[in-house]
Amino acid sequence: MPATTILVTGASGFIGCHCVLDLLNHGYRVRGSVRDPGRTGALEKTLITHGADTRQLDWVAASLTEPDGWPAAVDGCDAIFHVASPVPTIQPKKPDDVIEPARQGTLNVLQAAASQGIDRVVLTSSVAAILGGLSESRVYSGEDWSDPNDPDMIPYAISKTVAERCAWDFCQSKGISLSTIHPALVLGPTLETDYGSSLEALVKLLRREVPLLPRFGFNIIDVRDVASLHRIALEHPDAIGQRLIAANGFVWFREIAALLTNTYPDRKIPLREMPNWLTRFSSLFIRELGTILKDLDVAAQLDNSPAKKLGWQPRTPQEAVLSGAKSLIDLGIV
Repeated sequence: MPATTILVTGASGFIGCHCVLDLLNHGYRVRGSVRDPGRTGALEKTLITHGADTRQLDWVAASLTEPDGWPAAVDGCDAIFHVASPVPTIQPKKPDDVIEPARQGTLNVLQAAASQGIDRVVLTSSVAAILGGLSESRVYSGEDWSDPNDPDMIPYAISKTVAERCAWDFCQSKGISLSTIHPALVLGPTLETDYGSSLEALVKLLRREVPLLPRFGFNIIDVRDVASLHRIALEHPDAIGQRLIAANGFVWFREIAALLTNTYPDRKIPLREMPNWLTRFSSLFIRELGTILKDLDVAAQLDNSPAKKLGWQPRTPQEAVLSGAKSLIDLGIV
């Protein structure tokens, strides 16, 4: 019998909002934590538009960096989806600006859960905690761990790795059943105009802000499938103790651009690739390019078979790309 009242942290975010929608549409009662309670009215309208019964939803204001708000947030809940985590839109000057809030925020939530006797948590980690700094053209699984001491690791990847390690250690010490979900690049439809960082690649392509395409690619997953995997992990006893990868195929950047061009020819999206030497040279001036240098011409594969054994059936990367692009256009973002 699955838990019936679920706390979703980061409920206003791209993944968190879809988790709320998926849970409501499957009969759960949901409590969503948000930093800004002023956004909840608009969020409810959005959820109603997508068929949710928001009578089964309530909100609580809580911040990762403030532990005092979490005991009240978890009170009366049967399980937690800990989705909230700092995601920088640019690389921070101080890595601890991302790492410490992620680590301490996770502990704040888990300590509150333990104090209220909650014994089931599904945590949103990332493939960055599996292959961050390690990109090779091979298959990665939930058995792989990123090394936070690797000099190639970006702060975001370190933050996800450190926070997840803390979660496993804490839950083991307190007898909390934990599953972690590891999304790749999350595309698919955004429900709001505040789309976060996941869809930024599509935004830049559709706005023709990428004159030349770096020779790298992404493992991709649809946000709706990330949300459903959280729920499936909650419902399936075999998911306890597992690190489940949410990805369904690798796609080169040029293939994404070509797919968008074929679907939206009027956008005139550039299709020329950038030579690797030019990407390396340009990284001296464009900070974001420095984070992908190790991934040039690398097609890392991710093993999603443990998730599929639980009955998870993800959409194709192509559907994730096109549904994401359509939502950006429909909402007037691009």
